[in-house]
Amino acid sequence: MEDMGITPDTGFSGIYKGKRVLITGDTGFKGSWLAIWLMEMGAEVYGYALPPKSDRENFSLCRLGTVVHHRDGDIRDLDALQHFFSEVQPDIAFHLAAQAIVLDSYEQPHYTFETNMMGVVNFFEAVRNTPSVKAAVNITSDKCYQNNEWVWGYRETDPMGGHDPYSASKGCSELITQSYIRSFFSQPGSCAVASARAGNVIGGGDHAPYRIVPDFFRAVADNKKLVIRNPEAIRPWQHVLEPLGGYLLLASRLNTDGTAFSGGWNFGPVETNCATVRVLVESIIGVAKTGEYEVPPSENAPHEATLLKLDISKANARLNWRPSLSFEETIGFTVTGYLDEMNSPGNLYEKRVDQIKAYIEKNMLNNAL
Repeated sequence: MEDMGITPDTGFSGIYKGKRVLITGDTGFKGSWLAIWLMEMGAEVYGYALPPKSDRENFSLCRLGTVVHHRDGDIRDLDALQHFFSEVQPDIAFHLAAQAIVLDSYEQPHYTFETNMMGVVNFFEAVRNTPSVKAAVNITSDKCYQNNEWVWGYRETDPMGGHDPYSASKGCSELITQSYIRSFFSQPGSCAVASARAGNVIGGGDHAPYRIVPDFFRAVADNKKLVIRNPEAIRPWQHVLEPLGGYLLLASRLNTDGTAFSGGWNFGPVETNCATVRVLVESIIGVAKTGEYEVPPSENAPHEATLLKLDISKANARLNWRPSLSFEETIGFTVTGYLDEMNSPGNLYEKRVDQIKAYIEKNMLNNAL
């Protein structure tokens, strides 16, 4: 890859070099990967989030606290968030701080709604009161859509909804985003604002509870069988670098072209990457050469959607963005990420950078075909 001249900035034309980029939720799974990618493109990265929950989080594994200008803080605290924005004076801001677990939302609905709804209000208030911000992206979820169990993908113009508190909170986050765009961010010269919706994102560094891939590797470590709640549920699986590339591309266009790229955007996988939970787990077992699973009775299990897909034609047509990894490659990248954690103790930062470069190489090869 080095000989081909591939760097984490390949495809972004140096647009992030020297930019001050603020990430809420930088200690989270996607936020930490985003911080690494931006760091490697020469951005000054500033993070605002709750502290990592353990030393197994990607933020800790990669020792990002030593390279990112991080501030511990709760997204629900508007004064603290606004103070941080005022200190940093960022050029670009990404909002990823959230309560991101569906099952936790059943246990903590108030916290989920407060964090995911008022959190985004606070984010946009901070953006609105910080004139340096030229582009801001709110990262939500594919679960923001009113899920009718359609066999086709949801488009950006489809209604928001949500059965469980998490999904409903993300639908509300999208409505809040549209309200702020129409009310405050649509005039010439104003900050350009968009929202981004991804599928079921997987990859090394994710150790959250109630997520199938982290649960699998925890079960392997404990020499137990993985318990699958909903084996026939179909999900749009994608490696974490796929949507992150979309977020970065979207923010770059917002920064250069302004409000022409405002609004909602889907960054999901291709149709062939939509597979059942059972197929996902069996594929991981095949690549990792370890692990077992079982399916218990689930009559009283909380509701979870069984079919959910995204239509990505808008991002393809207007941003020239498309997924690069097949389902098999997605599994390969994911397993490699976890095996790096198991086999390479110490700072994993360079291992993550290697995966970013490998992903960019794959992206370049696909675009050349």
